[in-house]
Amino acid sequence: MSGALPENRKITPLMRLGLDLGPLLLFFLAFQWRGIFVATGVFMLAVLVSLGIGYSIERRFSPMPVFTAILVLIFGGLTLYLKNDTFIKMKVTVLYAFFGFTLLGGLAFGRLFVKYVFATAFELSEEGWRKLTWRWGFFFLALAVLNEIIWRSLPTADWVKFKVFGIIPLIMLFALAQMPLVLKHELKEDSRE
Repeated sequence: MSGALPENRKITPLMRLGLDLGPLLLFFLAFQWRGIFVATGVFMLAVLVSLGIGYSIERRFSPMPVFTAILVLIFGGLTLYLKNDTFIKMKVTVLYAFFGFTLLGGLAFGRLFVKYVFATAFELSEEGWRKLTWRWGFFFLALAVLNEIIWRSLPTADWVKFKVFGIIPLIMLFALAQMPLVLKHELKEDSRE
C-alpha cells in the first residue's frame, strides 16, 4: 500500500462552510471574552489554520481564501500594531469592494469571473453568467457600503455582531434570490454538448 494521496481531493461544500465560518465564530467568541484586539489576533491565527487545513486537503491554495487571509493579516496586523480597531473594520469594506470591482471590471473586459466560482455548481448561458456577474458585483459593492455605514455609526460590539451574524445571512439570502435567474439560464444536458 503506497502512502500517496489521491490527486484531486476536493473540499466538500460543508467543509468549505466550516473553514470559512470557523474563524468568524472564533472571532466573535474571542471578542465576547477579551475584546477586539484579542479577537483580531485569534481571527488572524484562525484564518491561517483554516488556510492550512484547506491546503492539506486539496494540496493547493484557493485564490479567494488566500486573498482574504492576506487582507486579514494586513489589516489585523495594523489593528494590533497601532492599537486601532478601525483597520479590522475597514478590512470588510476593502474585501467586498475588491470582489465587486473585480467582477464588474472583469465584465468590462469580457471576463466572467463569477463563472469560475460557480461553474462546478451549475452551467449557464453566456447571458446568464453576465447577469449573475452584474448582480454579484453590485451586491458586493452594496455590502462594502453597508459595512462602512455600520462600523462608522454603531459601537464596535454591534459591528462585530453584524460582521458575524449579518453578512453571512445576507450573502445566503442573496444567493437564494438568484435561483430564478440560474434556473432560467441554466443549460440543459443536451445543450451543453
